[in-house]
Parts: sequence; structure tokens; C-alpha cells
Amino acid sequence: MAARRKIADNEPMTAARSSLSPADRPALGLRERKKIQTREAIRSAAWTLIREQGYHATTIGQIADRAEVSPSTVCRYFPAKEDIVLPDTGGSAPAHQVRDRPAGEPFTDSLRRVLCTALGLGADDDPEAARMRTRLMAQVPAVRSRMLEIMAAVGRTLCGTIAERTGRRRDDLEVRVWAMSLVGGLMETALYWAEHDHGDDLTGLVDRALAALEQGLPPDIA
Repeated sequence: MAARRKIADNEPMTAARSSLSPADRPALGLRERKKIQTREAIRSAAWTLIREQGYHATTIGQIADRAEVSPSTVCRYFPAKEDIVLPDTGGSAPAHQVRDRPAGEPFTDSLRRVLCTALGLGADDDPEAARMRTRLMAQVPAVRSRMLEIMAAVGRTLCGTIAERTGRRRDDLEVRVWAMSLVGGLMETALYWAEHDHGDDLTGLVDRALAALEQGLPPDIA
């Protein structure tokens, strides 16, 4: 895509900042640690139940019982059941994560890593969760619809970061099209991976998707 080449040409304009090491990050207080533990307990309970009986048969009440919290607590942390099985993506988090990637890393590589995280495709960190999540995205319309909403929001926040790196305005058509094409392409990659029983190498699929965005369809297809 022409927009992608434009970004590559402007690569040196803004260098990515180095990520903070764990030792440099401020320690979380007890209240925040308890929130994280509760959130993880709810997610763990949900995944266990979904493995045992399937997504549709799993209720908020069952998840609450398994996590030893109240149903209202589950709903306070996750407004909908779909949110429990999808990755956490704060409104401005992807933009900050792109800025915090190591200095010198190509901008498109930074975007790929951050968006894969936003999609919950950290297969190296938790391969089973990544496979289950993408399977639900492919099989359950409500999960897929919610994921599309999340990725649309991610794309909008990334417009500002792309604008910074290219010298364009964040509401330029080219910036918006490039950002949404990228998140849409990775969403389709996740669905393709699940629809083909996770038999392909995910990293290779992501590389193929990015190549298609950059170079277009091969001549024998276009």
C-alpha cells in the first residue's frame, strides 16, 4: 500500500522510546494487586468452564461461583461475558506501547507486535489461550463482534501515533485507511488461523498479512 511506503520513508522522524525495565516500573499497591488477582481468577474460572462445557453453556453465575466472587463482581470487572475471553485493551494503551518499543525498531515491526498483543495473539506466552480465543472469535458471533469493536478502537488510537511518525494529521484519510487496514488484516489473520485448525505458524501468517498490505495481491490473483 502506498500509505505503508510513506510511513517507511518517514521512519527517522520520531524514534521509539525504550521500554522501562521491570525494576524501573513503580511497584503496585495492595489494592491494585488484589484487583489484578481478582481479574485473573475470573478469567481462569471462565476458561476452565468453557473447556469443560463450552462457551454458550457457561454463565456469569457459574464463573462467579468458580472464581469465588459475586456475579456483580464479575460484571464490574467485565461488563459482558465476551470481554472475559478477549484481551484487555485500554483506550490509549496501544499508542503508548508503540512509543515504548525499543529505539531503532522499525515502525511497522513495533505496530505488528503491539497489535498482535491487542488481538491476544501472544501464542508464545500462552498458546492454549491464544488458540481458544481465536476459535471463539471464529465460532461465536458475539465474541467476533466485540473483538471488531475493540480493534476499531485500537485503530483509532493508533492514528495519532502514525500521524506523529509521518508528519500527517491524525484525521488524514491515508492515516485512517492505513491504520484500519492493519488492524483489520490482523483480525482476519486470527480468524484464518482458527478456521484452519491452528495448523499454520502464526508468525508466518502475520508476515503474509503484512506483505499483502504492503505489496498488494500477487499478479496471478490481482
